[in-house]
Amino acid sequence: MALPISPMFGSSNASLWSNASPFSAAEPVMHFFSSALLLGSYALGTVLGRPQTGSLLRRSVDGFIEKQTPIALERLQCNIGPDGCTAAGVHPGAVIASPDRFDPPYFFTWTRDSALVFKSIVDRFAHHYDAGLQRHIEQFVGAQAKLQAVSNPSGSLSNGAGLGEAKFEVDLTAYTGDWGRPQHDGPPLRAVALINYARWLIDNGYESTALEVVWPVARNDLEYVAQYWNNTGFDLWEEVMGSSFFTTASQHRALVEGAALAAELGLPDSKYADIAPHVLCFMQSFWVPSGAYIDANTNTQDGRTGKDANTILAAIHTFDVTLGCDAATFQPCSDKALANLKAVVDSFRWYNINHGIPQGIAVAVGRYAEDVYYNGNPWYLNTLAVAEQLYDALYTWDQQGSLTVTQISLAFFRDLVPGISTGTYNAGSSTYKTVINAVSAYADGFVDVVAKYVPEDGSMAEQYHKDSGAPLGASDLTWSYASFLTATSRRAGIVPRPWANETTISIPETCQRTTAAGSYTRATKTTFPQSQTPIGGVPAPTTTQEPCATPTAVDVTFEVQARTQLGQTIKIVGDAKELGAWDTGKAVALSPSQYTDTNPVWKGTIKLEPGQDVKYKYINVNQDGSLTWEVDPNRQYVVPRACRKSMTKKDEWRS
Repeated sequence: MALPISPMFGSSNASLWSNASPFSAAEPVMHFFSSALLLGSYALGTVLGRPQTGSLLRRSVDGFIEKQTPIALERLQCNIGPDGCTAAGVHPGAVIASPDRFDPPYFFTWTRDSALVFKSIVDRFAHHYDAGLQRHIEQFVGAQAKLQAVSNPSGSLSNGAGLGEAKFEVDLTAYTGDWGRPQHDGPPLRAVALINYARWLIDNGYESTALEVVWPVARNDLEYVAQYWNNTGFDLWEEVMGSSFFTTASQHRALVEGAALAAELGLPDSKYADIAPHVLCFMQSFWVPSGAYIDANTNTQDGRTGKDANTILAAIHTFDVTLGCDAATFQPCSDKALANLKAVVDSFRWYNINHGIPQGIAVAVGRYAEDVYYNGNPWYLNTLAVAEQLYDALYTWDQQGSLTVTQISLAFFRDLVPGISTGTYNAGSSTYKTVINAVSAYADGFVDVVAKYVPEDGSMAEQYHKDSGAPLGASDLTWSYASFLTATSRRAGIVPRPWANETTISIPETCQRTTAAGSYTRATKTTFPQSQTPIGGVPAPTTTQEPCATPTAVDVTFEVQARTQLGQTIKIVGDAKELGAWDTGKAVALSPSQYTDTNPVWKGTIKLEPGQDVKYKYINVNQDGSLTWEVDPNRQYVVPRACRKSMTKKDEWRS
């Protein structure tokens, strides 16, 4: 289905760059979250120009980041094949969304999630060379080359249609069940991750590897974007068929970066550069002037307002400090992006855990207010995305030495600094300092919300309950860990390399549905030369910590949300002898010691072996011995082969 595009501008956009950052595209601003823990609160103050006030909130967030960072790094890598602690049987370089195989079944590899995770990994690697991460990246490139050639329900590589398939089995075979097809965000996001690694190779003298190994894989994705960007597809939540702002923003970035890399490699094809301005032109149509927010999905009848974290995720994943506060690309500090942030965040203030929290104070953030998945709840990654957008804005203002309040963004700023007026405020002015302090505290507040609802063991699920704050949905969601790491790296003033500049960003006088038929070729050269180390030599390790040993036994705490009556007991029974070998008379009773009306949790700890694969169910046992089983199918849990001696598995009773 073609998108109806109408002209958006009557003149060229030559004035977009009046607020551009003083950085040039060539300046070395690429850093990553590996330094977040090392820089700590000192970097937070010095890099972003914040006063060291010693506030309780800042110290609390500092402490949470220090504790959570190594956990997030470990658990993210646990979900990458072939040797991740929760990734047994996963193809090398493939990322599982979550170890959960049932309720919800997330033991698959999604193109979108994998691309976002590996973009983070490439950025980390580019900041500080790590041979282990380089092995993961090279395996990722090989895995994606193989996936591109897998025929699937969306199509095949012959006409590129198969690249729109969203998820695959962990052995890289096709998933053939019903699903939302096609999804157009995977190819541009994967292209961006691959291009970033290709740029590292070029920077370090390995242009031939970038051209011969990485480019053919990225090129297929870029060809797909150029051919299919003007077609509707499912959004990143895989629910709405239409035009997604997140997808369109990702497509624009990929085409701009792809054109630049092609030119750098001496390839003459300019169609990516020709199409990109029309994609950017179409992006402007998502803005809703009457409500001062971005409509997440257009060309659809979804019955929603359109206020959706989709749009905040788009802002942070297309952040480029060299673009300053450009509103055309909806940069994080632009007036439109900040107005949109306010609209989206305020749309979630009805959650019970947000009750009584006024505007201008951080709250838990979900996907969209009308969400019914698991009855609609906040997500860790979306709450962190709000913090990340604010940290991006703080960084850019610091580089510019000023910030501007427009009529569009005025409501956002007045939530934080009542009485502020429109205008430009230079660094050093009292108003500038007041705004910076207020935005800093606001951003930290969202991280503090996440800290409040992350369990003591640091595990980050997909969601947390809108009433109790208890984790639910997919456990150990890889994207949740990646979001924590990128948000906290931005807090430390660590940003990725630029992807655009004022000469590559333009909006034509008339928007057109310009596309180009793709030419697709299977990438067959996926073996990387040995010892492609940095041109300046391999840096010294940043840590002397020795690898930990896998314990001989793991204390697994099973927690289930199950509402019961007086005299009833929740027990767990399964195929392992530790779980009674399906004998309900030997089922393990769980404890209601932390049970409340708002958090009806039963829990118990059972010692299992690392790597042990158990199937189980919960039963509700009455005083007279009669019992009720939860409904099929059986649950499954594979005990991770990790360094930790304790794990927690969280479930909800299935009725």
